[in-house]
Formats: sequence, structure tokens, C-alpha cells
Amino acid sequence: MAANMYRVGDYVYFENSSSNPLLIRRIEELNKTANGNVEAKVVCFYRRRDISSTLIALADKHAREMEEEMENPEILDLPEKQKHQLRHRELFLSRQLESLPATHIRGKCCVTLLNETEALKSYLDREDAFFYSLVYDPQQKTLLADKGEIRVGTKYQADITDLLAEGEEDDRDLSKLEEKVWDPSSSLIEKEIDQFLVVARSVGTFARALDCSSSVRQPSLHMSAAAASRDITLFHAMDTLHKNGYDMTRAIAALVPQGGPVLCRDEMEEWSASEANLFEEALEKYGKDFADIQQDFLPWKSLTSIIEYYYMWKTTDRYVQQKRLKAAEAESKLKQVYIPNYNKPNPNQLSSNSVKLGGLVNGGGAATVAAAAAAAAAAAAVGGAAAAASAPGQPVVLGRACESCYTTTSYQWYSWGPPNMQCRLCASCWTYWKKYGGLKMPTRLDGERPGPNRNNLSTHNLTVRHSGSPKFAVKTRQAFYLHTSQLTRAARRVCQDLLRSRVLGRHPYNPVNTAAIKAECVVRLPDTPKKLQPLKPLVRKPLESVVRYLEAHPCPPKPEPQRSSTISTSSLTPIKSSPILNNGSPTILGKRNYEQHNGLEGTKPKALTAQWDIMSKRVCEPGRNVAALQDQVHELD
Repeated sequence: MAANMYRVGDYVYFENSSSNPLLIRRIEELNKTANGNVEAKVVCFYRRRDISSTLIALADKHAREMEEEMENPEILDLPEKQKHQLRHRELFLSRQLESLPATHIRGKCCVTLLNETEALKSYLDREDAFFYSLVYDPQQKTLLADKGEIRVGTKYQADITDLLAEGEEDDRDLSKLEEKVWDPSSSLIEKEIDQFLVVARSVGTFARALDCSSSVRQPSLHMSAAAASRDITLFHAMDTLHKNGYDMTRAIAALVPQGGPVLCRDEMEEWSASEANLFEEALEKYGKDFADIQQDFLPWKSLTSIIEYYYMWKTTDRYVQQKRLKAAEAESKLKQVYIPNYNKPNPNQLSSNSVKLGGLVNGGGAATVAAAAAAAAAAAAVGGAAAAASAPGQPVVLGRACESCYTTTSYQWYSWGPPNMQCRLCASCWTYWKKYGGLKMPTRLDGERPGPNRNNLSTHNLTVRHSGSPKFAVKTRQAFYLHTSQLTRAARRVCQDLLRSRVLGRHPYNPVNTAAIKAECVVRLPDTPKKLQPLKPLVRKPLESVVRYLEAHPCPPKPEPQRSSTISTSSLTPIKSSPILNNGSPTILGKRNYEQHNGLEGTKPKALTAQWDIMSKRVCEPGRNVAALQDQVHELD
């Protein structure tokens, strides 16, 4: 019950897409709409995958600077896998607010400001734990350090001087270290001091009556008396008494010098009504962020003046009234909301019926299914008890492993990435992807957003030379080099029935499931002889034999069509030229079939007429033995 109860201030997961990672938000308000639904006003947090690569570079630079300042930079000793997963725990705070339906909440998480004295590895040891140190502005596309930094560490501690020995004199100039402004052990008693303060207030009220601007702001006598009773008047009175050596006569004379009574006004009196309204509006928007208040609302005021006015404003009735109004509004708003567990199936969930054995690799068929089944059996044998302990009836994707952890068994599978890539995640990796927005293991697709973007990979999932650089993400004419490992070469020989290289060569754009081929190769390699049989050498016939064959098979002469001696031109009618239809398949030599190119069972082409005439003349020479030549040709056949 408590786990499903969400309150204001909680950090929660929100789901806006069935395939994308969950959103991380902080609940600011819970409001009930007119139709009875509950909406949550939340503060947005962004992941690394949500910001541009330029800002990611700035974040990495800031992280390196923090590593240098850390007392124990343990991140340098972390393995690559933990560094990869630690990037998934980093968030970026924003000032952006949005309203989302409370029914989209999918659980709680913990987000804290990164502390220099805290171990980064502690975030990996805890579930649903995140940290942030920078503030992201989605409108301006900027990344700044958070001003709420917790100043903990040796560099923020005070330098304590050594204790003086007994009888040792202090050589420091005390007048430069501090200034005495009041002496409690003076000759005046408490009653005399209170009487002097009353005289100072009366002088302040009279001074406001003489000042024109003050008479406009405080038109009544009691308002002027209230303004004269503020702390600024009392501080001036006590300071005057101290400067005159606690002599009442001299101090009273100092309150009313020769030019008239001294008027002391604080920030509450100096500010106009319009400036006070601007301050209250800015305080409602930015809170106690006085630098932003000065920049956006009161640039003509100093930061000291704004801070001093804030603490004086908190003593006024205006502050009390606003506090009561906010308390009344908070009473009318929801304090918490109960959201039951979300149990609907995910659309990306793959059922056992959707797992097709055929088509897992190129040339899928009976042999492919058998090979995939053998691979699954081998994986189960290697897995041992872990595979046997899996849930009964679990969908096992034969020949296809998890894209993140490369496991072949899972009680549930989920489709991940573009549909044409057919990538899948096991249940554990899918939960990790939804919560942390990345894969557990660093892969070739690391850093690309969102999900697997394989534009930088070749057709057969091999990395190209410039795949990691965004400069070469678009189509380029620069050459690249495909390096084939020894295992890949062996897999081509061992798994010929699965690869079907000839079919793949005719269709180079069809994807190849390299994970299935590799798994099958591992299964077959122990049973394969160490020295593979050499490929059958291709015997090419010599050019002389080809010439002899052409001489023995001359092209028959083309019969000339009979033409009438007289043709009446008046009987001719213009006819539109129709395209010549060719039933033969087009080849690189033109839209003619094989027989037309080689002069078999058809008319010889005009370009080859001279060659056939030469060869026919050679055959018809009286010195040549045509029968022996034909025997040699039959041997070639």
C-alpha cells in the first residue's frame, strides 16, 4: 500500500511510450481536474540521451574537473562496464514544469545532488538511484552548474590558528580583525538605554513629518511612528550612543544636529509599491533565487538591497497574508494519491507464437531450424542448472541472443529498436532499458539515441572505420576497410548451409544474423577437423580451346529477304514505330537473350558477322582437318 502511495516531493517514473525509457520527474503538485482525474505538476529531469552531443561533451568536461577536485577519485579505478552503467545514472535538472496524468506513474526512484565526498559506486549498488550536478535549459539549450551545491570538504573548512601557549602574547592587530560596536558593561543602566531609544523614535517620527517623500508614503501619524520604530532607527540610536561614550547629553545632541533631525530609512521605505509588487511576483516564480530575481525583474537594484528587503518583507503583514493564502490553497490540494500497479502487457512483448524458426538467418529452412535447435540445445547444456531452472514454457528464441547480455534463454522477450533490425532484449535487460535508458553492456551501438541506430554499420553488421565519428554519419565517398577475423572465416566454411553465400552474394542488402551464425559455429567447431578441406579449384579453359570451339561451330549465314523489284510508294501508309518486345531476361550486354549473343538458334548479330565470316573461311580451307577439329571440340564439351 505504501509503495503505491505517491506524495508531493516524491521522485517517480512516468511512462509516455511503451518502447522508450521511462521519464524521471519530481512531483510538485497533485491537482484534481473537473472530470475527476488526478494530474501531477512535475519538475523535469533529463537523461544523457535526451541532450545534444555538444552538451554531453560539456558534461564530460565538468565530470573530469570534479574528478580532479575529489579527494578519492574512485571512478578512475572502475572497470569499463561500471563506467558505462554509471553514465545511465546521471541526470540533468531543469526548471521546466509540466502536467502529466497521475495514472502514468510507474514507480518511485531516488534523485540526489552529487556530493564530492560521496562514492559514485554507491549509486550502482542501489536500485533506482540517480544523481545530478548540472542544470539543463531545454529552451536555451544550455548546461550550467547547479547553484545549490553542498559545500562539504576540506576546502570549505575554516583555518583554525594554533593555540597560544601560556604567557604568550598575541601579535595580531585586533583592530583589523574586528570592530567593537557595543559595550554591555557601560555605566548606563537598562532603563536609561530604553529612554534614549524612545527619544530616538520620536526624532525619527518628526523627521518623517518634515520629509516630503515620506509624508506621501506614510500620510498618517501612526504609519510614520511605525516606520520610525523599525530596526534601522534602533541601530542608529545604539551606534550614536556608543560613539559618544554612552553620554546621554552628547548622544541626544547628535540625534538632532545643526541641519535638522537625522532621518534613517531602510529598504522597506526606499522601495516603491510597484517595486514591491515586482518582487512578490519574482519570488513566486523563482523562489529565493535572488540572482535571477535581480536579472529578470529588478536589474536596477543591487543584490544586497534585494536580500535585505526580503528579510524585512518577511516581518510584514503582507508576508503573513500570503502565507495564509498558500496554506489555504495547500489544504484544498491533494496531499497524496494511490496508483495501483500497472499490469497490462507491453506491446513490445513477444509471445512464443511470434517466434518464427525460419528466417532467423539468411536461407532459413529445414536445415536452419535444425541448426538453431542444435544451438539452443548446446546453450542449454552449457547453461546447466541455470537453464534448467528457467520457467516452464518460456519462449526461447532459437539462434537469437539478447542484444545487451547475449543470453539465449529468458522467461520473456521484448522487441527492441527498429523493426527491420529484429533486435530483442531479455526480461532483465528490458527492465534495465526502461529504468536507466541504456543497455547493461557497452556495445557498438553505445551512445546512439534512441535505441539501435545502425546507419554506421555495414550490411553484415560489421563496423566501418569512421562509424564512431558524427562527421561520417552521413553518406561519404571515403573508402573503408572491412576486417574479417579468423573466427568469421571459419564460420563461413563450417556454416555454409546456413549462410548460403551464393544467395547472399546475389542479395547483398539482406541482413545476416551474425549472432546465430557465431553460436552455431561454436557448436560445430569441435566436431570439425582441424584442417578444413580445400575448396575445389576452378578450372578455366584456355583461350585456344574456346577459339577452336567457335571455329567448329560457325554461325549459319543469314538468309537475305526477297524483295520485289517494284514498290509503289503511294501504297505505303505511315505507321507508328512500336517498341520491340523481348521475352528474354535483360543482361549487362543489352536487352537480348543468351542465344542471340552467342549465335545459337537465332540470327547472328551484326557486330559479330565479320568474325563468323573469318572463322567459316578458316574451316573451309583445304588444308584443315575438320573431323579432328570437331573431335577436340567434343572433348571440350
